[in-house]
Amino acid sequence: MGLNQMLIKLAEGMGTSFWIFGITLLLSLPLGMFVAFGRMSKNTGIRGLTKIYISIMRGTPLMLQLMVVYFGPYYLFGVRISPFYRYIAVIIGFVLNYAAYFAEIYRSGIESMPVGQYEAAEILGYSKSQTFIHIILPQVIKRILPSVTNEVITLVKDTSLAFVIAVSEMFTTAKALASAQTSMIPYVAAGIFYYVFNFLVAWIMERLEKKLNYYR
Repeated sequence: MGLNQMLIKLAEGMGTSFWIFGITLLLSLPLGMFVAFGRMSKNTGIRGLTKIYISIMRGTPLMLQLMVVYFGPYYLFGVRISPFYRYIAVIIGFVLNYAAYFAEIYRSGIESMPVGQYEAAEILGYSKSQTFIHIILPQVIKRILPSVTNEVITLVKDTSLAFVIAVSEMFTTAKALASAQTSMIPYVAAGIFYYVFNFLVAWIMERLEKKLNYYR
């Protein structure tokens, strides 16, 4: 296989990694906020269920979760699995896992806000939703941004775990090419890809953090 063909194959793997990363981030960030609200709910049932969910997601490997989501319908309910379902399973597994981590980050940020800000907003006539959206949330975003950045960077690397249910992302493609060609070049290319991807993510988040400096 020539260099051009190898690069084309790696580019296809990159596309899959980008796809997993983008969809996971798009869905897990808002879902994490809803889970965080459940975790802070005054209803003991909702609070207990979300606490169990977070505990399971954070306490078991993502690789295992992907396997359960993919093979579970067949082994538990006898549902036949279509080849396309592996891509749906990847998204479900990643989103559920990362939503749990983001939920705890959101919760820590929200609970760190001084109670006085809520009281002052109430005196000024703000409703609870207005207080949260216009006063609390912008400050929370500023506080949690470093933790969110760490999770996003981890997500870039975790996309390689999709191989466990036969989704050929960047690392899986590089591994297959390296084995076929007995060469380290595909691994080097994969390493460069992950580094550049994470560098761009860190740079974007750093720029965003600087824009929010007025909340100091």
